[in-house]
Amino acid sequence: MKYLTCVFIMLVGHTISAQLSIRNNAFIYANNEVIFVNDNLNLGEIDSKIYLRNESQLLQGDGVTGNSGLGVITVFQTGQANNYMFNYWASPIGNPSINSGNDSFRINLIDDPIDNTTSNDALFTSNVNGISSPLTISSRWLYTHTPIGGSYSDWQVLNANSDIAPGIGFTMKGTTGSGSAQIYDFRGKPNNGTIDIEVLPYYWTLVGNPYPSALDTVSFIYDTENANAITGTLYFWEQDPTSDSHNLVDYRGGYATFTINSDGSMPSFVSATYNTYNADGSLNTSGSNSTSGKQVHRYLPIGQGFMVEGSPTSTGTLKFKNAHRAYYKESDPNSQFFRSNNINTSENITSEGFPVVPDHTKRFRLYIDFDGIYTRELLMNFHPDATDGYDFGFEGNSPGGVTTDAFWLTETNMLVIQAKSYNQDSKIPLGLYVNSDQTIVLSIKDIQNFDSDTPIYIYDKNEGILTNLKTDIYSVNLA
Repeated sequence: MKYLTCVFIMLVGHTISAQLSIRNNAFIYANNEVIFVNDNLNLGEIDSKIYLRNESQLLQGDGVTGNSGLGVITVFQTGQANNYMFNYWASPIGNPSINSGNDSFRINLIDDPIDNTTSNDALFTSNVNGISSPLTISSRWLYTHTPIGGSYSDWQVLNANSDIAPGIGFTMKGTTGSGSAQIYDFRGKPNNGTIDIEVLPYYWTLVGNPYPSALDTVSFIYDTENANAITGTLYFWEQDPTSDSHNLVDYRGGYATFTINSDGSMPSFVSATYNTYNADGSLNTSGSNSTSGKQVHRYLPIGQGFMVEGSPTSTGTLKFKNAHRAYYKESDPNSQFFRSNNINTSENITSEGFPVVPDHTKRFRLYIDFDGIYTRELLMNFHPDATDGYDFGFEGNSPGGVTTDAFWLTETNMLVIQAKSYNQDSKIPLGLYVNSDQTIVLSIKDIQNFDSDTPIYIYDKNEGILTNLKTDIYSVNLA
């Protein structure tokens, strides 16, 4: 066992691999580094601390008794929402406790950083706007979303003292005065080991990365137990950053869709289509499309929340495991808290800003514009392993949420991400529904690994019109 009684240890370029116990007023300050604890971690007394700074992370191995202690790790994370917008969160920590194992999180465990080691308790207000300094969180916008009693739940109201089980996500709006860069200090006992989440077939549950390290979506999605519990698609909430109102009728938001194949070479991301709402919470008929450039990548950072959908044959239990954890920095190309893509750059990005796919695969994106109000993006993957059925990790169900929409149409699903094995003569059904007479315009982007002389047609069966979308857009008036 590693037993620390010194004043501090500062880690720069080193890791620790052992069972780790920090006692009394000893602490570890990790700067741009990973701490690996093969077994369990004990933060004995209130003044026992681990500071994870400058993208430092904590990884743990196969210990079974769980972390314990009244001390804390402290992890900074930056929200990407202003005071009118929601971030979806999940906590990497729980309540400090001498008991071994994970404990529930409370939002009042979030602190207001003063400097690299000092934080004050965050304040809370019932007002609609939070404040950046001193950090004051509006309790009006704290919710979670889980299936209850076998039926689809409404949003469940939280407060600063509500217990939130490990792995369950929650919503929180940003603050005035921070723009979209509010720093939060999560202080508590680090989550570790296997975390079980109840899911139900077809229903959505708000979850998130529950660890003080990155979460590898490949390991997470393709874990055998998870593949039997969820559809393999992750959904990320996004709001129009130009919105400047808390009124429901002024909300413009929607869900981006993400999945990834088993070797990680073909991430599939489709941006959100914003919808708007009536005062009673029902959908309005107008909206807008996301132009933020936000992206989701393979490695989800600390604190990232997202929705999962229970598969039609779900076993009922989703699991987060230490085997899904990875040391991957948020500033590196394949990870970022759901935000604008210009934060990170990568050699594996096309000139249009899309991920490059392997040479043996093909893809394109179809954009369907509805009367100039909003646009639905659809992604088509061609891969040798794709089948005629639902392909886990290659396909994603539509998040819906708009009253006029488009989707790849199969016998059992409406998809925004579809996969097929490539056949030059393939005919791919496209579904459209409109709730009023309007003009639909179709265009294409992100054409990868097609021969330059291979056309991609849209065929209007009613009018007998064939249009090559590689050279033209197609416009039609629909009743």
